[in-house]
Order: sequence, then structure tokens, then C-alpha cells
Amino acid sequence: MGKRLTDAEIQRYEDDGYVHPFAVLTADDVRTARAEIEAFEAGTGKSLDYPEKSKSYLLFDWADRLVRHPKVLDAVEDLIGPDIMVYHTTMWIKDPGTPQYILWHQDGTYFFLDPALHVTAWVALSDASVEAGCMMVLPGSHKRGQLEHQDDPGENNLILRGQAIFGEFDDEEGVPMPLMAGEMSLHHTNLVHCSRPNQALDRRLGFGISYIPAHVRDVGTPTGSAMLVRGKDHGHFRPERRIGAALSREAYENHAGLMTQFRARQDAGASIGREVSYTEVS
Repeated sequence: MGKRLTDAEIQRYEDDGYVHPFAVLTADDVRTARAEIEAFEAGTGKSLDYPEKSKSYLLFDWADRLVRHPKVLDAVEDLIGPDIMVYHTTMWIKDPGTPQYILWHQDGTYFFLDPALHVTAWVALSDASVEAGCMMVLPGSHKRGQLEHQDDPGENNLILRGQAIFGEFDDEEGVPMPLMAGEMSLHHTNLVHCSRPNQALDRRLGFGISYIPAHVRDVGTPTGSAMLVRGKDHGHFRPERRIGAALSREAYENHAGLMTQFRARQDAGASIGREVSYTEVS
């Protein structure tokens, strides 16, 4: 029995590559986080997108709270041990009636981590129903290891890098992994999954947090960075930290530097590149 997960849930993760749902946030937690996100959108006049949607914990208070949330970390610790680092995060937003999708893929394709023990905690900040385009998974596919990916340059693909597995799983429906607002799922880095457009009436907002055990080694170039959120740092990554107040010039400069290095690692393994303009801060 772990801190949060039962023995059966831990075994299910080992067998199927995912486990869900877990209630982690209160209704007030959800409302507060969503209000902060939508206040930023109102102030900037655009949906939360790149670059702020990536490594958001370096910029926003709501994201910093979520990556350190004890209920989230207790469940992650049951799977990867007590020394936990955040390697990356992505805010996934699908507005209702829009054509955004994510093709079949594995999360860590361009992460260059060894061994492949990264676990993604997907925290729902609105209901992620089947109609809203929740995650679809192929149980047990994580046991096949890293599969070959190609890059999809489609403008409606929510993954900026566009990695996708073409041909093999095109006709697979997958098993839906719906979540209510405030719930979380956990899935293995090698689990094959996708998601389809949002046909519900509300936005689908989900915060994907890539956690790694601190003993995992970096095998990419340039050297990777990560933020310690529990336990001890084993010294395999350049340490990240919040610099400056939320959305301050210092925070943006720190975020831009770390994102440039992260993107360089991804670009080294991918066949397409996309330009990202970092927000100017006055």
C-alpha cells in the first residue's frame, strides 16, 4: 500500500500503463486556477498558448502550486519513489467546437531520458469527458518501449513538435480516460495515447505534468534541466527555480532561456521545426 495508491492501482499502472481517476483538487482549487488562467488570457487578448503553456510553473502561481500539490506528489511517489523532479509541463486547452487534436504518440519521444520512467500526471481543470475530447489510451502499449515517430505539421495538432505514430494505430479507437474537474490521471511515458476535438459546450483544460525520479539520467544535447519538488536532487540535471514574481520580467527571461534549451533538445531529434516568439515584457 502506497501513500495514495492501493497495491491494485500500482499493479494496474504496471500492467496497463495508466491509472485513473484520483480526486486531487477541491472545487475552490479548480475555480482559482481557472480564474488565474482566464485572467491572463483576458489581459493578453489571446488563449494561453506557446510559449507560456509550456513550463508554466516558471511563470504562474497556479502552475507552481499544482506541480507541488501534496496529493499529486503522493500518488506520483507511489510509482517512481520519493526523489521527484518536474521535467516539463504543458497546459492543454481545447475550446469547444474547435478542430484541435493530438495524434497517437508517446510523451517522452524527444525527452532523451534514461531509463524511461517519466510519469505524466494529467490534472483536469474542467470536465474532460469523451465528448470534450478526453485522452484515449491503448492499454499495455507502454510495454513495447519507444516506438518510431514521425512529425505531423498539421496546424491543429496541439503538440507543437507534432510527434505521431503513423500507420500502426490509425484505426484504433482506444480506451477513453475521462476525468471530472479536479481529478487526475497518471500514465507511463511509453503509453500510446491520443485525443480528439472538443465537441462539448465548455472548454477542456488539462495540465500535464511530466515527473521523473531524480536518479534518471539525461542523454540528450544540450543538457536538460528540471525542478526538484520532493526529496533529494541526484545532480543529473541543471536545477530550475522560479526567478522573480509571477509574470515578471525576471520570470519571463528565466523561462525563455530554459525553453530555448528545451526546444533545442527536441529539435535535435525531430524532422520539423516551428518558430515560437517569446512574449515581450514591459
